[in-house]
Amino acid sequence: MIKRFVKKALQEDIGRGDLFFLVGDSKKAVAKIISKDSGILAGEVYAKALCKVERLDIKFHKRDGEKIEYGDHIATLKGKSKKLLMCERTILNLIQHASGIATNTAKYTKALNNNAVKLLDTRKTRPGLRILEKYAVRCGGGNNHRMGLDDCLMIKDTHLKTIENLKEFVVNARKKLPYTSKIEIECEDIEFAKEAMQSGADMIMCDNMSIEDIKTVVNYKNEKFPHILIEASGNITEKTILDYAQSGVDAISSGSLIHQAVWLDFSMKITHKE
Repeated sequence: MIKRFVKKALQEDIGRGDLFFLVGDSKKAVAKIISKDSGILAGEVYAKALCKVERLDIKFHKRDGEKIEYGDHIATLKGKSKKLLMCERTILNLIQHASGIATNTAKYTKALNNNAVKLLDTRKTRPGLRILEKYAVRCGGGNNHRMGLDDCLMIKDTHLKTIENLKEFVVNARKKLPYTSKIEIECEDIEFAKEAMQSGADMIMCDNMSIEDIKTVVNYKNEKFPHILIEASGNITEKTILDYAQSGVDAISSGSLIHQAVWLDFSMKITHKE
């Protein structure tokens, strides 16, 4: 899957062919990637996959998930100069984008101050980039929520508009879903959270609920349904995440880990010819 993705990414840039290939000679050359930002590295495995496809040698001096500083020598590449130049932008795009997400996620992880709550991403990802973006979240210390609609049945507010009897719906769903599939129900107030638990949910998402209301939901869950997991979501920021974590929830999800991340700045330079 990664190989197919990086080939498609490179082809997008090449189009009908790199015009630089029509002129000049292609000699053996060495290049290096330098960080012009500080943060967390991600995307190493993608860059390596692309270089393997194009028969370039690449050696990373930092690993995915490691902290990097301004001026760090991230990687060294060797190969035909025209190939290096053809792949330059795609390689940089991959690691700059992924490292931005990893760095943003690490800020949220740090704000949790070692709280055991799970930090989750969401499905708010760029079309075609979900695997890369969710990989970057893991590099930053976060965890993945659903990869797609096929690995957990989440009943959101829009779904609920089509359901007349929630408990009956959950009972019927159990008969049709794979045995290992979980059912999560989005709740916007205390009373519906109680109803969702009574209906047989495996997980409850407290969406845009106050911390005090979430604490009430957690207390009810602990007393009546201790096996159910509680997730908090909705406008939770780096500044407020610890307060939500201390409410007793099992997980906190935030789309901003991905869609509010800013790319890190890297550059590639040809150092010499061999």
